[in-house]
Amino acid sequence: MVVAVKGRRRTDAPAAPSYTRTDVEALSAKNNEPKWLLESRLAAWELYEGMPMPSMQQEEWRRTDYRHIHWEDADKIISANGATINDVPKANRDPLIGDVQGGLLAFVDGKVVQSDFADELRNQGIIFTDLLTACKENEDLVRANLMTKAVKPGEGKFAALHAALWTHGVFVYIPKNKVAEIPLHVVMYNTHQGASLGHILVVVEENAQATIVVDYASADGTTDSAYIGATELLVGDAANLTYVALQDWNRQTYEFSHQRARVGRDANLDWIVGTMGGKLIKAYLEIELDGKGANGRMSGFFFADGEQLFDHDTQQNHNAPVTTSDLLFKGAAKDTARTVWQGMIKSLPKMQKIDGYQASRNLMLSDDVRMDGIPGLEIEADDVKCSHAATFGTLEKEPIFYLMSRGIERPTAELMVIDGFFDELLARIPFERVRERLQAAMETKIVGSKIVV
Repeated sequence: MVVAVKGRRRTDAPAAPSYTRTDVEALSAKNNEPKWLLESRLAAWELYEGMPMPSMQQEEWRRTDYRHIHWEDADKIISANGATINDVPKANRDPLIGDVQGGLLAFVDGKVVQSDFADELRNQGIIFTDLLTACKENEDLVRANLMTKAVKPGEGKFAALHAALWTHGVFVYIPKNKVAEIPLHVVMYNTHQGASLGHILVVVEENAQATIVVDYASADGTTDSAYIGATELLVGDAANLTYVALQDWNRQTYEFSHQRARVGRDANLDWIVGTMGGKLIKAYLEIELDGKGANGRMSGFFFADGEQLFDHDTQQNHNAPVTTSDLLFKGAAKDTARTVWQGMIKSLPKMQKIDGYQASRNLMLSDDVRMDGIPGLEIEADDVKCSHAATFGTLEKEPIFYLMSRGIERPTAELMVIDGFFDELLARIPFERVRERLQAAMETKIVGSKIVV
């Protein structure tokens, strides 16, 4: 029996969060925000109200059904309630290298609980602060770049909602010709259930350089939560940015995020993405190569188990000639998990001598998983080098039997083979402690249930 809801079938009518314009105004008033920011939020709210919720009738959503989310729980914006930095797992807040932090900005339930910043970076004019503070103290820099160049409110229902109601965020600014030699570390951790809307805005000016690591995680919960996020990476001419984003939400969290980088002339972006947690992930990740000689590399790894659903939608846009993009996503799935990767390399007309590559490598560890890999090319120039690939497989018997013949037990042999599958990507993370943490998390997933060979 089909139940009608306001003239539509329930199966075709995704529920929506219960926010109102009053919520936007109240949030801005609570933060004592400048007038321009309130106006920006309200303009985004107008866009949001005019858009339908995404549905499976749309190509980019037809493999990802999020309609089982309980918005009555997931849309309650989380508020801080006495949490401290000690609520964050130690492994997530330890220095990335040695005992030195270039900067650590940690949020618990949307509130800054620790803000460290090395004087040697501050004295160069580098800015590393929470976004609300930056909106007041660095208005010229933030106003010109916040959701105006990379992620824009009109790109979708969740992008508009984020622009209207983002709750917390980070602003990183590296001035022209400056180098942040010590990495910057951001942690966003939730102890409560509900909604959080975090924002990352990074501006690296001409001939500047930085390395940034962002950790997303949450404590176990019992009801649905939502993370509606945005990431904006603006890499100026001849600049160099290494950006690592690692996510390990609890199993009740739904993530809807828009993430985009813009890369200038002769600039380089090395973007590494790790997805381990969450109940359902829908992430748009896009690199815009805007200047001649721009180079962008995106490395993604994920491991889904249980009933997790991960959907990564990637885009490599060659908007200038003589540009290079290189994308590699490696993932594994077991139990009844499902993953989707859909990618596109696109070149504008007359953007000659571009080199674009994308590959998706998928490891299926049980008979009941489903993994979709959908590469794509949209080329409007004739002097290009572009290629793509997607592969799927199970654990090969030969290397496992070889290891067992050397006295290694089967579970350990399987673990070694899977570790080897991911090693290429983990090696791209420039911090040994982080690599060890991720490897341990993956091994915990691997040994959680029987692996099919």
